[in-house]
Amino acid sequence: MTGGTVAAVDLGATSGRVIAGRVGPDTLETVTVARFPNEPVIAGDGLHWNLLGMYGAVLAGLREAFAQAGADGIRSIGVDSWAVDYGLLRGARDGAEGRLLGEPFHYRDERTARGVEAVHAAMPHAELYERNGLQFLPFNTLYQFAAEDPAVRSLADTALLIPDLVAYWLTGSARAELTNASTTGLLRWSDGRWDIALADALGIPARLLPPLIAPGERIGALRGEVAAALGAPTGVDVTAVGSHDTASAVVAVPMRADAAAYISCGTWGLVGVEVDRLVLTPEALAANFTNEGGVDGRVRLLHNVMGLWVLSETVRGWERADGGGAVDLGELLAAAAAVPASAVPVFDVDDPRFLPPGDMPARIDAWCAEHGVAAPGSRAEYTRSIVESLAQAFADTVAAAGRLGRVDVRTIHIVGGGALNELLCQRTADRSGIPVLAGPVEATALGNVLVQARAVGLVSGSLESLRDLVARTHAPRRYLPRA
Repeated sequence: MTGGTVAAVDLGATSGRVIAGRVGPDTLETVTVARFPNEPVIAGDGLHWNLLGMYGAVLAGLREAFAQAGADGIRSIGVDSWAVDYGLLRGARDGAEGRLLGEPFHYRDERTARGVEAVHAAMPHAELYERNGLQFLPFNTLYQFAAEDPAVRSLADTALLIPDLVAYWLTGSARAELTNASTTGLLRWSDGRWDIALADALGIPARLLPPLIAPGERIGALRGEVAAALGAPTGVDVTAVGSHDTASAVVAVPMRADAAAYISCGTWGLVGVEVDRLVLTPEALAANFTNEGGVDGRVRLLHNVMGLWVLSETVRGWERADGGGAVDLGELLAAAAAVPASAVPVFDVDDPRFLPPGDMPARIDAWCAEHGVAAPGSRAEYTRSIVESLAQAFADTVAAAGRLGRVDVRTIHIVGGGALNELLCQRTADRSGIPVLAGPVEATALGNVLVQARAVGLVSGSLESLRDLVARTHAPRRYLPRA
C-alpha cells in the first residue's frame, strides 16, 4: 500500500476512540486502536465530564498506535470532540504548565438555564443571531460562561474547548480551532475573529479567548515528556482538524454539496446543508438554524435534532429496570420494525423535556397526554415511536435546510452510528420522499484523518477531492423511498 499513517483522537459524548488512518491517493483505511467509555460524573455542584480519566485513555490509545505503526510511524495526530464544553485553566500560556480549575461541566447540566437568563437580559437572541449566526441552544458556550461561578472564573486566564484542551496537554500550545470556536457564540462571522465587544457586553473576560487556528494548521509538536510516554519520536506534530466532530464528519460525507443534505447521526442528529455563505435571514432565525464553521471556510447550515440520545437513554433506563442486564438493540429494532407505523405516536423529539438524562418513556407518555394521543404500550412500540419521530424530524429539517440554503436536495446522506440503523434510514427516506445513502459510519474519524493527511502531504486537493476519495473507498448503502 502507498501513503502514510496518521492518528485520529475522536471523542464522543458516550465514548472515545483512537484510530489509525492510512491514507494515499487511492487509499483510505482506518483501524480502531482503542475504544473507551465516556461516562459523566455527578459532583456536588452538578454534572461533569471525567476529562482527566478520558485523557489517560487517549494517551494509552496513542501509545498503542505508535507501537503498532512500526517503522512507517505516525505522521500526525488530530483531535476532535463534541462542541461547546470547555475547561478553565490558570497559567495556561504557550510553553507554560496551566492548571485545570476543576473537571469541565457537562452541557446537560442544569446550570445553563441561569446563563441563558443572564445573557438574554443583556442581549436578546435575535441580536445575538445577527452577530454569531447560531441557533438557540441553552448550553452554547456563551451561556455556560455566564453561568460560571464568578470566583472560579476570576482565577482563570484561558478557556479551552475539549479538543483544544487535549491538544494543549499534548503540545503545550493553547489554541482555539475555528470550526469549534464557531459554536461558542463568541466568534464574529464578519471577519472570523473573536467578538471582543460582545464578550465585554456579556461580562465575559476576553482573556479567556485563546488565539484562533484553522483546520490543517500545525498546533505544535508533542511535548518531550508526552512523546517519551507514548514511545513516539521527537517532532511528531498535532495538527488542527475540524475539531468539532460534525465539521470532521461533513468532510467525509461523499456528497455533491449543491444537491444533497447530510445527517450526522449519533447522540445528536445534525441535519443540514453545506453552503459558501452565511444565512442570517429572519426565516433561518425563526427555524432555529445555525451557521457553523466548516473545513476550508465552508458554512454548515444546520439544525440540531435530539438524535439517538432519546433511544439510547430509553434503553439505559430499561437496562436499569432489568437489574443491569443488557438490552439487545438489534432484537429491539427488529421487534419495532414489526409494529405498524400507524400504531404509534409521532412526538416532538426536540421538546426540551428530552434533553436531560432521565425516564424517557415517562416523558413520551406525558407528551402524548398533553397532545391527546395514545402513548406506546410496549418496548417495541416505544422504540418504533422514537424511530418514527426521529425520521419525521429529519425529513422536516432536511426540507427546511434545502429551502433556507437554496440547495436542491436530491439525496440525503446519513453518516455516523445512525447509518447502521436500517429502520431509521428507511423511514427517513420514506418520510422525506428522498433517497438516503447511509455511510460511512466512521465519518468523523475519516474527516479527521483526511484533513491531517492533506496537511502532511499524503493527499492533496480540494474538499471535493477528499470526498471523492471517500466515495471510491467506502460504498454507502442506498435506501429508496417507499409509498
